[in-house]
Amino acid sequence: MMQTIILTKSEARKIIINAAGLAGKAQFGYGIDAAYRFIEHLGYLQLDTNYVVERAHHHALFARVPDYETSWLAELCDDGKVFEYFSSESGYLPMNDYRFSLPVKEAFKAKAIDLSKPESQLMQQITDRVERDGSVKVSDFDDDRVEASTGWWDWRPAKVALERLYFQGVLMISRDSKFHKRYDVPLNLVPQEIDMEMPAPEEFARYIIKRTLGALGICSVKEMNWRARRVKGNLVKTELAKMLAEGEVLPVQVNGVKGPLFMLAGTNTNVQLADDVFILSPFDVLNVFRHRLSDFFEFDYQVECFVPAPKRLYGYFCLPILAGERFIARMDAKADRKKSVLLVHNLHFEAVILDDQLIDKFADALKAFVQFNQCHDIGFAKTNNLKYLEAIRKHF
Repeated sequence: MMQTIILTKSEARKIIINAAGLAGKAQFGYGIDAAYRFIEHLGYLQLDTNYVVERAHHHALFARVPDYETSWLAELCDDGKVFEYFSSESGYLPMNDYRFSLPVKEAFKAKAIDLSKPESQLMQQITDRVERDGSVKVSDFDDDRVEASTGWWDWRPAKVALERLYFQGVLMISRDSKFHKRYDVPLNLVPQEIDMEMPAPEEFARYIIKRTLGALGICSVKEMNWRARRVKGNLVKTELAKMLAEGEVLPVQVNGVKGPLFMLAGTNTNVQLADDVFILSPFDVLNVFRHRLSDFFEFDYQVECFVPAPKRLYGYFCLPILAGERFIARMDAKADRKKSVLLVHNLHFEAVILDDQLIDKFADALKAFVQFNQCHDIGFAKTNNLKYLEAIRKHF
């Protein structure tokens, strides 16, 4: 009979934070190699184009690698260590995991059976052009829209065709210094030594289970299925049962949290946190599943840019602030790059007591975040705790 690991919420939080790479400053070290180690550890770094503050993928890396430079991610892609793909969401994956993107690509191909003849012909024409002449951008194609655009997501046919070819794996994406996409064939972007064999359904399911548990520390089947959601009929539940019987995965019971929950065998259950302060992206791996924040951290959070303005409680793009195992604040901020000022529209402190040492760490984290966002100054507009804000202001 398999043994259930019983944990307190505090113990579970520490395991989750350690898995997210936030047990202490520079958990993965420094430099571009540390950036790669973090992506390789997670198996998936979510990409987001929102540029209110620095983009989410860069933000997540900066939170773990203090000397991170935004050019490093493109360099890792150019070096064939990392690639961009739309699996559960759009993001960056280690190139060594390339073959495990193939079932998702096959799933997208299966959805394309109802394409019209002109759509299929356009996709073939684009493929032939890329294979013959090299990578292309959307701007390389004439505006082939038959009718006037009706909105933001009204893509013209060439753009739709390029994206379909990308989803299906016929083309891959690289990006220039302005974050614009270039579409190329895998032959030009995937190193020759990379295994490109389609994994069996069982192997794909086990990959999903291991990667999800490795990145989240403790989770339910719900999060595993989210990671595999593009592949219908995946064997995650079937293989999870086998891995439990084999002892590769352990059942976990966390006091006060609804199960069933799981962790990888061999997971460190005695994690020590450095009590450092981290300003996190809304799309950070720690925050992306909002129900986990509520269940494990008693932190109710949502990205309010998706909420109508009159209904927002904290601001358009609030950033969660983590200290040790607690969320201590949330900060609605915007980088005014023309004026080189980080504008903090609202700094809302949670119902926690912050000592002088933690205030100092918070201020240091803010200073680093200001510089990371190419700013030289910071401005505060609103807070719910003037005492804490004034203590922070003294550092600037």
